Amino acid sequence: MESRLIFIFFIFMFTVNICSSSTDSTEIVPLKEAEKVQVEVYYESLCPYCENFIVNYLIDVFTEKIDAIADVKLYPYGNAKVNSNGNITCQHGEQECLLNTVETCAINTWPDVHDHFPFIFCVERYLYFGKSDKWESCFEELSLDPKPVKDCYTSGLGNQLELQYADVTNSLQPPKKYVPWVVVDGTPLYDDYIYIINNICRMYKGPTLPKACLRCLASSKNPIGAPHDRVIPLHPVTYADESSSPILSKLRSSLMSLMFKRNLAA
Repeated sequence: MESRLIFIFFIFMFTVNICSSSTDSTEIVPLKEAEKVQVEVYYESLCPYCENFIVNYLIDVFTEKIDAIADVKLYPYGNAKVNSNGNITCQHGEQECLLNTVETCAINTWPDVHDHFPFIFCVERYLYFGKSDKWESCFEELSLDPKPVKDCYTSGLGNQLELQYADVTNSLQPPKKYVPWVVVDGTPLYDDYIYIINNICRMYKGPTLPKACLRCLASSKNPIGAPHDRVIPLHPVTYADESSSPILSKLRSSLMSLMFKRNLAA
């Protein structure tokens, strides 16, 4: 698929390996039959910490070939709420509701994560760089037909799918506290969501691991503890009732990403 080739160009332009230098090989060790680790990502558009996670961390699951042992599912609903009339209101207003629905429709149109993630990554990348008005460019950049997605969200199908995501999100046990909310094999990562690769690799029950897993686990400087016991989250999150300045949130998100990468390089 042509969109995948263009996607590869994007990821080389905008991503950094979180476990090693860019000169390390991402070749994987041949895998025997084993059940994939189930990864669920609950997020919302226009949340700066969700954008940062998708653009700078979740992308590594694909670039580092960790998707060979992980089944990734995305739920673009986040902290939205459904009122008694079945109407959805979003934390960041109508634009968030639109983009959540667009991404939901992309998932419905291209069910394989390797087909819809490039589009979602592209949209979130524009949001991350403050260019929310450019998201429709992703169709052309990835050589995708926009009609099925646009028909989905204009026909009301996208809203029905969002209501299904609302049910799934609101039924989580333990309940979601904030976004991004990442669950690996049923276990929430809480505010340690940036260590998604480490956790996937630790959860995998197969006899052999991708080389990126061996590298990540060997180079991990931060033990995965019990982040839900911390009074103050280690990494930025957006609570349902939070109404912070988008500019300050964006700065905090960017600073967190920079500090994390500098610590890895130290």
